[in-house]
Amino acid sequence: MDFDDAYSNSAYIDGADEYPDRWDDAAHDFRSLENAFGRARLNLRYGEGEREVFDLFYPATGKPEGLAVFVHGGYWMAFDSKSWSHLAAGAVARGWAVAMPSYTLAPEARIAGITGQIARAIEAAAKCIQGPIVLMGHSAGGHLVARMRCADVALAVADRVQRIMPISPLSDLRPLLQTKMNETLRMDMAEAVAESPLLYKDLRNIPTHIWVGANERPAFLDQARWLADGWPDTQLTIAANRHHFDVIDDLAEPDSEMVKALLA
Repeated sequence: MDFDDAYSNSAYIDGADEYPDRWDDAAHDFRSLENAFGRARLNLRYGEGEREVFDLFYPATGKPEGLAVFVHGGYWMAFDSKSWSHLAAGAVARGWAVAMPSYTLAPEARIAGITGQIARAIEAAAKCIQGPIVLMGHSAGGHLVARMRCADVALAVADRVQRIMPISPLSDLRPLLQTKMNETLRMDMAEAVAESPLLYKDLRNIPTHIWVGANERPAFLDQARWLADGWPDTQLTIAANRHHFDVIDDLAEPDSEMVKALLA
């Protein structure tokens, strides 16, 4: 099996090169509008590192129903929170505050270190917003929010987390040891095992709803199914006509099935 090909998304998505600019433009427009109306707090610190910051978006009126946290993907090597601000729109429109953290990228950080950063980011955002917490993340971000259910991760606000939604998650990192990207990730077998949500049995009692596109690469469909089958109290939705890059689009739509499932 060619693992580099198996985990390559852009080569199998028409117009893949256009997506980053499209995401950046939509995120900029949303962030600028929310900031103009005083509904955004940007670049809040959760640590001392340059990228240990998060943006927080508030609903237009009233006290937030709770806190939703979105963790971005990019194979732990690319992007930051500023490319995804528009994906807060769905939850914000339904009365929730949304936090979007950045994190230190590989090779500067190891995946285990990034996991710890996300836990600290959630804790920092939770100090700003009362009520329940829901976690969502895409691709590598799906891995990171799934890790928050694993009891080995110190998460002081775990008792407030009412749902986790890993979107197209990487649940077993061992196959990535056989990819070229591991030259940047620098994982060995011990870290791949320790950072694979699928392999954990000591789990927090947090309902989990995995979401993946029906048109994704078979490896990502496998990763989603493995986690859905391996974890208790876990649902799986395979979204029709969605691939790895557009499966997240419905987060921006308040009446989408994805947002309804997240905030149920």
